[in-house]
Amino acid sequence: MRVFLRRIVPFLASALLAACSSTPAPEPRRPVLGPPPVVRPAPVVSSSTVPPEGLTQAMSSIVRNFRGHVGLAILRSDAAWTVANQGSDFFPQQSVSKLWVALTVMDTVDKGKMSLDDPVTVTEKDRTVFNQPIMQYVKPGKAFETTVGDLIRFQMILSDNTANDILLRKVGGSAAVRRYLIDNRLGSIRFGPGEAQLQAGTAGLVWQADYAKGMAFREARAKLSLEARQAAFDRYVADPVDGASPVAIARALMRLQKGNLLSKASTEYLLARMSESKTGPERLKGGVPPGWRFAHKTGTGQDLNGATAGYNDVALITAPDGTSYAVVVLIGQTSASIPERKAFMQSISSAVAAFHKPVVRTTATR
Repeated sequence: MRVFLRRIVPFLASALLAACSSTPAPEPRRPVLGPPPVVRPAPVVSSSTVPPEGLTQAMSSIVRNFRGHVGLAILRSDAAWTVANQGSDFFPQQSVSKLWVALTVMDTVDKGKMSLDDPVTVTEKDRTVFNQPIMQYVKPGKAFETTVGDLIRFQMILSDNTANDILLRKVGGSAAVRRYLIDNRLGSIRFGPGEAQLQAGTAGLVWQADYAKGMAFREARAKLSLEARQAAFDRYVADPVDGASPVAIARALMRLQKGNLLSKASTEYLLARMSESKTGPERLKGGVPPGWRFAHKTGTGQDLNGATAGYNDVALITAPDGTSYAVVVLIGQTSASIPERKAFMQSISSAVAAFHKPVVRTTATR
């Protein structure tokens, strides 16, 4: 400090004397430079290329302490980093794959080949397996008249298997969805044969139309030997026909959120349906703080011997400042209890929110 004072005091003294001099200093000549420079804000660019301090460690600890085969991916909308666990491996999607059907439908709408108002007739012949709330509107001898838009509501909000398979047929089947995935370069995402055939194959059966009647599917499954069921279960988990990597799904979600996959109107429509979803309220959504927006799609596989083949949630989580995160959690196989699974997912979304900090935005003059 003394050295600093010895250096700065003479400078201040000379400046003070110059200020008190009676002889005015000559006015400097002003160069002619034309109009004053225009001040423009620099493009808003994230300088963040690494995750927030502690987030990677938190995710590692959360995953390490969970009993199950877990795939995880977290992306941030305005940053260039990814947090992942087995992010490139294939995991069963189950009903997460309904998202790709919905994207294909909305893309078909964007191309003018279909309308959300197009009428659709749902009959007993459309019945599939497991969750299909739309079938309560199909009465004996009487069909249910609805629209493509309402089928998407059943599919994305209630995860309706029948609505999904009807939409799948309307866009041209599994081949059309796979073509959409390829054309849009969505990477390591497989699409299976549709809900009915997927569930039959996971159980060790070949789908038959009669399985849709009453409890016929469960009864046929129960007649299989435990060895046959276990073999089919293990084959599916090891190499899922509907498998996808967590990172690929996270990138697709972010591209959807940014409007890179559909028109503006279709993007808003689909994200609105995802935000209205009634499934899995205690999965990722349970850890999101008040004031954050949430849009997601869940997926849940069959159980066998205390294990589940696929217990998933993939979401777009948006902070109050507008920053979005794509958060993908795919549990390929687990024997953890349902409360443990929910707590696990909640801890992930809660940690994402806890480590959130707005990226510093800069301006520049020119």
